[in-house]
Amino acid sequence: MKSNVGSIDRILRIVIGVAAVTFAMLSDHELAIWGLIGIVPLGTALIGWCPAYLPFGIKTCKSD
Repeated sequence: MKSNVGSIDRILRIVIGVAAVTFAMLSDHELAIWGLIGIVPLGTALIGWCPAYLPFGIKTCKSD
């Protein structure tokens, strides 16, 4: 499994993921549970690989 998520992409995923999870944990809004979807961008940022990029051939990291 080769990395296909670049450094700027990782930073954006971390920021969005943390914001969404924080919203889910701190909000009493009825739809706040959907903020747990932020776990997905956090996970893909941590492993450096996004399965949604495969069918489209997207690669945001520098070539080897």
